[in-house]
Amino acid sequence: MGVIKIKKIRSAIKRPGDQKRTLLALGLKKIGQVVEHQDTPNIVGMINKVKHLVSVVK
Repeated sequence: MGVIKIKKIRSAIKRPGDQKRTLLALGLKKIGQVVEHQDTPNIVGMINKVKHLVSVVK
């Protein structure tokens, strides 16, 4: 499995609590922050849940 780079592009203000917790679980706190994770089904599901708040950098 490869590595995925995820970048936070939008704020979590006025978003449901589960989306805020998903961003924190991914390690994203600040806008513009980039984190790397392994390409696993769990991580891909988390990305899909908050796909309107993040972008995948390759």
